[in-house]
Amino acid sequence: MESNRINLKEKIGYGLGDAASSMYWKLFSMYLMFFYTDIFGIEAKAVGTMFLITRVWDSLFDPVVGVFADRIHTRWGKFRPFILYMAIPFGVMGVLTFYTPSFGHTGKMVYAYLTYSIMMMVYSAINVPYASLLGVMSSSPKVRNVLATYRMTFAYLGSFVTLLLFSPLVHYFSGGSQTLTNQQQGWTWAALVIAICSVILFLLCFSWTRERVTPTQEQRSTLKEDIRDLWHNGPWWILLGASIMTLLFNSVRDGAALYYFKYYVQEEMFGNIYLFRIPFVLSGLYLAVGQIANIIGVIAAAPLSNKIGKKATFVLAMGVATLGSVAFFGLESQDLWGIFGLQVVISICAGTVFPLLWSMYADCGDYSTYVTGNRATGLIFSSSSMSQKLGWALGTALTGWLLGYFGFQANTLQSTETLKGIRMFLSLFPAIAAALSVAFISFYPLNEKKMLQISDELQKGE
Repeated sequence: MESNRINLKEKIGYGLGDAASSMYWKLFSMYLMFFYTDIFGIEAKAVGTMFLITRVWDSLFDPVVGVFADRIHTRWGKFRPFILYMAIPFGVMGVLTFYTPSFGHTGKMVYAYLTYSIMMMVYSAINVPYASLLGVMSSSPKVRNVLATYRMTFAYLGSFVTLLLFSPLVHYFSGGSQTLTNQQQGWTWAALVIAICSVILFLLCFSWTRERVTPTQEQRSTLKEDIRDLWHNGPWWILLGASIMTLLFNSVRDGAALYYFKYYVQEEMFGNIYLFRIPFVLSGLYLAVGQIANIIGVIAAAPLSNKIGKKATFVLAMGVATLGSVAFFGLESQDLWGIFGLQVVISICAGTVFPLLWSMYADCGDYSTYVTGNRATGLIFSSSSMSQKLGWALGTALTGWLLGYFGFQANTLQSTETLKGIRMFLSLFPAIAAALSVAFISFYPLNEKKMLQISDELQKGE
């Protein structure tokens, strides 16, 4: 069944899956470090180490999910059943992650390690198959670009809603109180609202999508052969390096944003900003503006990449992001127009890149099938999830360790050296990662002409 005709409902359905996933992923990337240090009560260095250990382990778990999904057959396909059965566990574990138990320091560390590790494994069990679904909804590279655009557009819409409303939700459920106990309660109930939304969106994604692309023959390759094929997939290695650097770029910027506004900008001096009688703080508006800019970048990705190519679009976007990040370091705390302006520019660039990465992983999967004769879509896409988590692991671990190195202490007045370090998290450190991503992608060999040739050959064999 040819897959070049996918209706609007199915495109939206596919996008809703990443809206669900991103609602929590943004909480993890932008709020969880802050939650653990300032609400939960763990030292920054300990949080950084926890993130590294749990996410590296979880990254290794992703290929296990991908290999397993490649080898199952159900009436719903290979990947959609995971979305159906893991939606509710995903929501439940998200709430437990943002719950603060009445334990001592050791008990809290054990609880944090346990809940966050399980949360990330559940995330793998639903997100790896969801990502792999892109490779079997259509065999057309251009259709995949469109699907990736829908995916990332809805991902940023979900993130925008979460980042815009999460602080007001915490404010509402904590009764507007800044006492630690009330804040802890507010965070848990706010996470519950996000969980309910995520579960509903995942179930709609399952219901509205279909799997069309099937292997040219029954899967006969062994796990050892699949791993060997992946090991020799040169474009995959290049894309893996570029992906890790891109996620490192994002994770460092995102993870430090709340610290930047609380301790450097000192947003409490500006008080709450009311829109439609809903109280917002500067950091929440900054993050929400970034999501709107991300959406602009996502919308621009498909037409721009279809015109000049995915590789050239990637280089252009991350090149501008590098320069914008360097310029961010020169901003003073009162330069709000500059802070928000550069946030828009950098976020547009980041939004442009991510749909390209997902589409390029699908191309790497087709390249592997073309060369080896075996389709290992789940394994290929699990590597994209693995790179995502490795990038976040490195980024959040570095953020925690460097916060400790620069002398950060939660809920106190920070030194000049600490404030300088916090500024570097949103500027010079991301700039280095962005430049390295450009260096990696410059070696990527799968251009549009090559992928059209591969797609034609694979369709002849179906």
